[in-house]
Amino acid sequence: MKISRSALTLSALALATTLGLSACKKIEDGEGTSTAASATGADAPAVQVQGLKNNREQVGYAIGLDLGNSIKPLEDEIDLDAMVRGIRDNLAGKEPKLNDEQVMQVMQGLATRMQAKQAAEAQTRLDDEKKILDENAAKPNVQTTESGLQYEVLTPGTGPTPSAGDRVRVHYEGKLLDGTVFDSSIQRGEPVEFSLGEIIPGWQEGLQLMQQGAKHRLWIPSSLGYGEQGAGPIPPNAALQFEVELIEVLPASAQ
Repeated sequence: MKISRSALTLSALALATTLGLSACKKIEDGEGTSTAASATGADAPAVQVQGLKNNREQVGYAIGLDLGNSIKPLEDEIDLDAMVRGIRDNLAGKEPKLNDEQVMQVMQGLATRMQAKQAAEAQTRLDDEKKILDENAAKPNVQTTESGLQYEVLTPGTGPTPSAGDRVRVHYEGKLLDGTVFDSSIQRGEPVEFSLGEIIPGWQEGLQLMQQGAKHRLWIPSSLGYGEQGAGPIPPNAALQFEVELIEVLPASAQ
């Protein structure tokens, strides 16, 4: 985990660059003909929001929201008052309270703590996975395969079963074991089509246990999912639960 002091300014720099390029484009197109008109437009707030009466306040708040999203994973490590002091000192050109070497030491300490925290959380997820899947295996309607995949037939199907080279069209909803929904074609209102070779091992195996028209609930151990790396909203060592409806099997020969 490597963090530089300049990282917090990247969003503002990107915004400034975008605005600069936009202004140049308008001049080239002949739109920037009235300095007075431009100044008047700049003085008017972008939106009307109670408590943010002018552009400076609105821009400051917008950058604050963006910055808050960026540092949210570190919120337990940050004193907001001290962070604001650092911003103020930097903008005012004051002598910083930390020199470059001290900044590096502080950030290395942060990286060490965050790595330890993430490792502990990953181990907790593995422990939770074992406990929940062991309990799940004892339920009469849940089947456990040799790989550790678990499934429950919610609605049986009557059509063909996909093979490894086939494409399928499915509806699904994916959750973490705590019930957090991380992806759902059902919520988007549109089924998804893909090849079995493009998906995680737990899905590959689970779909080959289904017939067209079936709806199953799958519990996928992290070893058959995204493993130690995780992916997007799925953290490392996270077991997954899916409800999957196999709408259609599209054999490789028909593609």
